[in-house]
Amino acid sequence: MAVPSASAESSASCGASAVPDLSTSVPDLSTSTETVVPAQLARGSGSAPVDVRARITELRLSAFAGHRRVVFPLGAVTLFAGSSGAGKSTALGAYEALARLGGGAWLAEVFPDPVACVPERARPDAEGRRGFRIGCTADGAEGPVRLDVAVQAEPELRIVGERLTARGVVLLETALRDPGRRTVQAAWHTAGSAPVTRAPLPDDRLGTALLPLRVAGKTDGQRHVLAAAEQMVVALRSVFACDPRPEYMRAPVPTGTGRLMPGCDNLADVLWRTRFECGRRHSALVEALRAGCAGPVTDLVAEPLTDGTVRALLDRGDGFRTELARLGDGELRYVALALVLLTGPGVLDVDTPGEVPDALRSLTVLADGFDRALDPVQRRSLLGMAARMGERGHIRCVGAVSDASWAAGTEGVTVVHLNA
Repeated sequence: MAVPSASAESSASCGASAVPDLSTSVPDLSTSTETVVPAQLARGSGSAPVDVRARITELRLSAFAGHRRVVFPLGAVTLFAGSSGAGKSTALGAYEALARLGGGAWLAEVFPDPVACVPERARPDAEGRRGFRIGCTADGAEGPVRLDVAVQAEPELRIVGERLTARGVVLLETALRDPGRRTVQAAWHTAGSAPVTRAPLPDDRLGTALLPLRVAGKTDGQRHVLAAAEQMVVALRSVFACDPRPEYMRAPVPTGTGRLMPGCDNLADVLWRTRFECGRRHSALVEALRAGCAGPVTDLVAEPLTDGTVRALLDRGDGFRTELARLGDGELRYVALALVLLTGPGVLDVDTPGEVPDALRSLTVLADGFDRALDPVQRRSLLGMAARMGERGHIRCVGAVSDASWAAGTEGVTVVHLNA
């Protein structure tokens, strides 16, 4: 089903010079309009208090793989729904890429196959350049802060333009002036004796992530730049991309850091730690497993073995324990996702901004194939769990499902319908 255009967002305030057009098929930000994809949103009654936690509330794909000129709203719990090929995984991949760039990762690490991100029908310009454009909005104490990035994929990978804006002010603007240099010319807001400060920045790192190291913070304008950049970076760094792999979760694992990996293959090691460190959350996890696992469940335990590894077992309450290795794929994915939603950044292998108090953080879990291998009871239970955690503000969730009809009416869930 085609998705109607609910509204169009003008980008006239974003001048064309900073983010050059990479091809005739990639729109210029100064003239393009973006389709806001309609979302079905369920909310509780009453006005919610102002949330100052840094969080991503909007994903913009101006030209990225199969997406063109679209804006996706992101709530506390968001499900991208659509048939195969509609671009659900692509949208989550763009979000994860922005998160890694915000954490300071090198461009080549984030995009090992950048040509795959270029729209298929994008034509090269006179210099043979093609690329893609992505962006997002981070909300928080500074209000909405927008980040837009233009990446050149051919003939060589580099960031050729970046723009950070807040409160109608362009706080950072970069542009590729000399293709022979591996730098971009950057200008950031100063509002002092000089309106802007200009300096070169590398073309293989996100400039916004580098601003806290370059801006002195002596003027009100500089402090505005720092606050907006830090809000964006904190929101982007607080992301955990999770895709539980049942085939790796069945075997005993060596004891390690006790931080859950994205594939959840070290689940037993994490349970060995969390069962004793946080009894309340562990009790909530066990309660959740009663709804998602076959048979009685009184506890979830980790047992050390003589070879230095540890395995996980379900305690059935009658003196009998079932190894997780015997559980089905759906049960294992349910156990892993429940653990992710009920723990948080201290347990997950995520680069959390340690300089930000816990009360001001909001971790976002990215779960491609959120309902993969789950039965109706399991997926409803997990979605309700995600909604409850999202209501508290500390854990947000963005997932992808083929059909979201089963999620209709769930309090606090945003459903974004994509068409193939």
